[in-house]
Amino acid sequence: MSTPWHALESGETLTRLDASAAGLDSAEAARRLAERGPNSLPTPRSDRWWWRLLRQFHNVLLYVMMGAAIVTSFLEHWIDTAVLLGAVVVNALIGFIQEGRAESALDSIRSMLAPHTRVRRDGRIVDIGAVDLVPGDVVRLVSGDRVPADLRLIRARDLRIDEAALTGESLPVEKSTLPVDEDSELGDRRSSCYAGTVAVFGQGDGVVVATGTDTELGRINALLTGIDTTTTPLLRQIAGFGRWLAAVILVAAAATYAFGVVVRGETPAEMFTMAVALAASAIPEGLPAVMTVTLSLGVQRMAQRHAVVRRLPAVETLGSVTVICSDKTGTLTRNEMTVQKVVGASRTIDVGGVGYAPVGTLTTGDGTTVTRESSAALDLAIRTGVLCNDSKVFEADGSWEIDGDPTEAALLVLGRKAGLSADAATAAWPRLDVVPFESEHRFMATLHRHDDGRRERILLKGAPESVLSACTHQLDDRNDQHPVDIAYWDRRAREVAAQGLRLLALAYRDREPATGTLEFEDAHQGFTILALVGIIDPPREDAVVAVRECHRAGIEVKMITGDHADTAAEIGAQMGLGVGRAPVTGAQIEALDDTALRHVVTETDVFARASPEHKLRLVRALQDNGEVVAMTGDGVNDAPALTRADVGVAMGEGGTEAAKESADMVLADDNFASIAAAVREGRGVYDNIKKFVLFMLPTNGGEALVVIAAIVFQLTLPMTPAQVLWINLATVSTLGLALAFEPTEKTVMQRAPRPPGQSLMTPFFVWRVAMVSVLMMTGSLGLFLWELESGTSVEVARTVAVNAIVVAEMFYLFNSRRIYNSVLDREGMLGSPYVLGAVAVCALLQLLFTYAPFMQAVFGSAALTLADWGKVLGAGLLVFVVAESEKWVVRRVRRSRMRERSSASALS
Repeated sequence: MSTPWHALESGETLTRLDASAAGLDSAEAARRLAERGPNSLPTPRSDRWWWRLLRQFHNVLLYVMMGAAIVTSFLEHWIDTAVLLGAVVVNALIGFIQEGRAESALDSIRSMLAPHTRVRRDGRIVDIGAVDLVPGDVVRLVSGDRVPADLRLIRARDLRIDEAALTGESLPVEKSTLPVDEDSELGDRRSSCYAGTVAVFGQGDGVVVATGTDTELGRINALLTGIDTTTTPLLRQIAGFGRWLAAVILVAAAATYAFGVVVRGETPAEMFTMAVALAASAIPEGLPAVMTVTLSLGVQRMAQRHAVVRRLPAVETLGSVTVICSDKTGTLTRNEMTVQKVVGASRTIDVGGVGYAPVGTLTTGDGTTVTRESSAALDLAIRTGVLCNDSKVFEADGSWEIDGDPTEAALLVLGRKAGLSADAATAAWPRLDVVPFESEHRFMATLHRHDDGRRERILLKGAPESVLSACTHQLDDRNDQHPVDIAYWDRRAREVAAQGLRLLALAYRDREPATGTLEFEDAHQGFTILALVGIIDPPREDAVVAVRECHRAGIEVKMITGDHADTAAEIGAQMGLGVGRAPVTGAQIEALDDTALRHVVTETDVFARASPEHKLRLVRALQDNGEVVAMTGDGVNDAPALTRADVGVAMGEGGTEAAKESADMVLADDNFASIAAAVREGRGVYDNIKKFVLFMLPTNGGEALVVIAAIVFQLTLPMTPAQVLWINLATVSTLGLALAFEPTEKTVMQRAPRPPGQSLMTPFFVWRVAMVSVLMMTGSLGLFLWELESGTSVEVARTVAVNAIVVAEMFYLFNSRRIYNSVLDREGMLGSPYVLGAVAVCALLQLLFTYAPFMQAVFGSAALTLADWGKVLGAGLLVFVVAESEKWVVRRVRRSRMRERSSASALS
């Protein structure tokens, strides 16, 4: 085509695409999709497999092992060399395989976050995946939407597009349907919208002219896609721990070597073997792999609970959240709006039924049924709600569904209950123009041709304060107009809002036939108010339970809504929020300075009439108070607060693409209960990491103490370097990995949030590691010396020592399932199939190590008798019994301290 799309008239564009403003039918769309392919960009090419494999060797702990392998090869200790290199390769393979799984998980997350768009198909607007768009489709854009493909506009109403992703222009660009010059630069093509940009104001319709790689975005490859894999503070802490440990190991090994050669007079070769054994015993080879597995499993568990993590730091941060700031509608409530009351100038009408099914009657307070025709004001109010409306209600597969805003849908359902369908109302009063709803002015206005043909009628719908400010009169049931009584309407609004109902006001005014267009200024004065409409949005039952669970977990919940203060107070009370305390409104927030707001936000749980700017201030105030904040949002204007929050949470169903891109996590079901579930899973992930560290470090510590004792006391080495590496590989790849699959403990939401700066290695952890390390060393070294004293061979004694360490780890694995609580119950001992399976596999490996001839040849092991196994089991039981006893003492001490604090608080 010689003339570019932006230079064509909109009608000519439709003609060339063989399309119409009414959109395509499903059959034609399917044909074009098969012909043109999906509207998607190629998946970014990942690193080549061999490069990903080589990258696994970039670890300071593995460098130490590879260096030791090189030296042992020069000493011709070929078995030690082979085992060292084998340990390095196995660890790298585990990381390589897990990285591949992580990429697959991220791919699935990308597909869950694929944007949707509204498009005209088969004569009505439907919601489809953007990937299914084809040239000729007519797309509806509203504020907050991400443009799904390249569009030529055919209708625009105050439409402004943020094109920074393509042009770098910081200010939104105002769009129109008029063609522009052929040679216009991308930023000057005001008749077109491009994939990847965001609508920030107004609305419009555009016909798709390019999809996928044919878009401007596809040609310049500028779309910011993918998941942010920035390392978390926890992973940085672990990496730092690894470097510190490597330095300690190298210093200890060098000191051991020098001590043996200089002080003891040992040969350099013999001492190097001992130094290698010490290094091998202290290196936690499986730490990187298990850390990756644990975090990956946490992300997948959260996804199963409808919480899709977009940025890995959110997994860790969720475990530290102290405050959750939540929107009300659709998150804490069902978002199934139903009109319950119509408040007129003369009387109040109750509306029966709940949900979108048009089943219910209109009655007065005494139960008398009311018809729409019985009152001109009631009839006009219902018509206004039906016509000043961009949503649809329809029946599909036996159930009633909506397309559009739930509040508008409730007005359509009210019309059907009163016997007025949208089609019949539109046929009588056709729409000529519209001023769409925007958060800045909080109303919507439509212009209609009256059926008498002598006038035009403007219908107004919006927040009561916005509509009342434009009204000069009110209409009663006798069709008489009177000057508007603002005090009456304010009083009735408070009464209805106090019942937990959301309020809309409906008004109208007539004018002489004019241009057939409606300007923003036309909706500001001269209106007659018809009624207030009270709409219910009941709380989600599971959200009520989740709020209580958060409170038990030491997490505050703040409800921030744009609704009327009385409505917010009533819903808050039903949720258990702000009971007995008045909500703080947006106007009050604006009147407070930052210092005062920091005080108010601590004492208040419900905020009403809050704008996105107020949300941002509230988040900052909470963070200034030292809180870790999770914030929900769904609109483009929520992006600053979502970005500022420690964990930004976007709505997956009702949220805009701009909100999702600003968030760390997306709720696939828009449900507050999913946030609480994600916090629970986040705490479980951190617990499992702690459990693995508590399991791993004593194992390495016990082995290291055995080697150090042998060097210091000039004993025969109880374990060769190859045997030490065998222990680490056999146990970490089986026993340690099982802890990554541990379910979240039932008590995890009964304790206070973890301070975000708290070190993983607390004094208690150091004590536990030291205690278990000494117990393992005592059992292993004690049995080794016992066997030598009994006259058995070194091979048998070493085999007993190795098995004593491994069996002690098996027993300690059960201890590690619960950090503080006892495991002496059925769930603790038999509740994890992963633990039982890991123990079985590890036991089989140890039997091979002990009895298989080829393993005996490689590792220098020997067969054991039943009496030997009895001693080995005794060493394992020693660790288990002492560890459980220590937990019992710790629990008693903690309970005693809690009682003392409670007594002190009571006295004070």
